[in-house]
Amino acid sequence: QRAKRIMLMRLKVPPAIAQFNSTIDKSQAASLLRLLKKYQPETQKDKKQRLVEMAEAKKNGDESKTKKPTVLKFGLNHVTNLIEQKQAKLVVIAHDVDPIESVIFLPALCRKKEVPYCIIKGKARLGTLVHQKTATCVALTTVKQEDNAELGKLAESFKGMFNENVEVRRRWGGGIMGQKSQHVTQRKEKAI
Repeated sequence: QRAKRIMLMRLKVPPAIAQFNSTIDKSQAASLLRLLKKYQPETQKDKKQRLVEMAEAKKNGDESKTKKPTVLKFGLNHVTNLIEQKQAKLVVIAHDVDPIESVIFLPALCRKKEVPYCIIKGKARLGTLVHQKTATCVALTTVKQEDNAELGKLAESFKGMFNENVEVRRRWGGGIMGQKSQHVTQRKEKAI
């Protein structure tokens, strides 16, 4: 892991991969995770309990129409489909997905379909939201009325930071030499 990290620092990294290094800051991440936590999908235990209650109600003869719950959507294929159909209101991508090729196309797709997206540190943080170990990306499709303003504010700021930020798409990453090499080049420049 250390060798890989150092290699990514030394080699020049193309913009498509380097964009995953520019993530949202702590305060934005906290407010985003607070919003996403409200829309956690139900656990296996909760689902089983709900289905048992529905079966009991059906057995007693009073059938109730239950609305589809508004929850986070996760899984790369599912999120990709939601973006392509323009159903996603906000997409959150993890920065440390391995292999990175699996999510490298998502920012470009989000820009093309004009879906606000952001890159957040830690796939494990997204995983805890959806009761998994890790999650590469999550998406919000609908929110409750009271959270509309907050989602709009976050989406607006992320649009400016990621979707419409041309600099992120053009900036190469890496190319940072080691301590010894830096000292050698400094000595050479002084000699000239």
